[in-house]
Amino acid sequence: MHLRAYVDRFGDPRFGVIVDGRLLTGGQLEKRGRLARSVNTHLGISHYLGIDEDWVGDVRRATKRATKARARLIDPAERIPAPALDDYLTEKIVCVGLNYADHVAEGGRAAPERPLLFAKFPSAMIGDGEPIVRPEGTHALDLEVELGVVIGRTARRVRVEDAQDHVAGYVVVNDVSARDWQGTAPALREGERGDGQWLRAKGSDTFLPVGSDFVTADELDPRDGLRLRSWRIPGSGPDAGTEQLMQDGNTRDLIHDVPALVSFISRHITLEPGDLVATGTPSGVGVFREPPVFLEPGDRVRCEIEGIGRVENPVVDWSQDPRPA
Repeated sequence: MHLRAYVDRFGDPRFGVIVDGRLLTGGQLEKRGRLARSVNTHLGISHYLGIDEDWVGDVRRATKRATKARARLIDPAERIPAPALDDYLTEKIVCVGLNYADHVAEGGRAAPERPLLFAKFPSAMIGDGEPIVRPEGTHALDLEVELGVVIGRTARRVRVEDAQDHVAGYVVVNDVSARDWQGTAPALREGERGDGQWLRAKGSDTFLPVGSDFVTADELDPRDGLRLRSWRIPGSGPDAGTEQLMQDGNTRDLIHDVPALVSFISRHITLEPGDLVATGTPSGVGVFREPPVFLEPGDRVRCEIEGIGRVENPVVDWSQDPRPA
C-alpha cells in the first residue's frame, strides 16, 4: 500500500492512500471507507507504527470499501505534502556509509567488511518543500539520495532471515552532507581539516529531507532493484533552472541489503517502531565530480526512488533560515 502524508485544507497534517495515481484522502477513508475510529488519519503514520501493528490492515480494508463506494479521488498536487514521518516520534535515525560499490569506488576507498554506521537526530528531519539550511562555516554542501527503511516492530538481536518481519515500509531520504566538515579531501581548501567524525557534517538541522510517501514493505522488495536518482537545479548562473542529473543508481547494488542491515544494527542498537535506517547512497555525489559540484543557496535538489516517490527542497543560507532562533 502506498500512503501519502499531506496538509489538509485546515492546515492539519493527515495521511491518505494513493490509488491509481490519485489520492484517496483521510477524510474519504473515514467517511466512505468507514475507517475504524481507533485510526485517526490526523495522527500520522509514525503514531500508528508505535501502537498498532494492524493499523495498515484497517487502512487497507477502508481503502477497498471507499473504492467500492466510488469515493472521490483527487490529484495529489491539490494537497501540500507533509513529511511521511514525524520528527517528534522518530527516536533514532541510523545511517549507513559506503554501502554501494560504485560510490565506494568513486571515492577511492575499499568496501567495508561490515556496515559502517553513523547517526542523525530527528531535528535533522524536514519535509518535502522545506528549506535545507546551509550552516554558517561550510562551503561544501552535498546531496545523497537514499532508501529509508522504517521499522515497524521492535528489533533486538534479530536474525537476518527474520529481519524483514521488522520492516514497516520505505521512504525517500536525502542524506545532506557538509563535505568540508566531513573531511573529504576534494572539498577541503588549503589549510582546512575535517571534524574527525561525521556528527556535525551529517547531523546538522535540516540535513535529512524525508519524502511524503510511505510504501509498505509488502509492496516492494529493494533486492529486486529500485532505481534511485537525484538532481541539482541551479538557482543562478548560465544553467539556472536546468535540471542536472547527479546520481543514477539501483538498490540491487547495495553491499549490505536491508535484512542484513536491520539484523546487524539490532545486534547492538535496539530499533523501535518509527525508527529510520538510511541505507547508503550510490555514486554521482557532487564532491567526487571534476570539478566538485556543491549546493548553493538558491539551488533546489530533488531525490527520487522508483516505486516510492520523491522529495524536493530549496537550499537557503543560514542567514535566511525561516525557523525562529
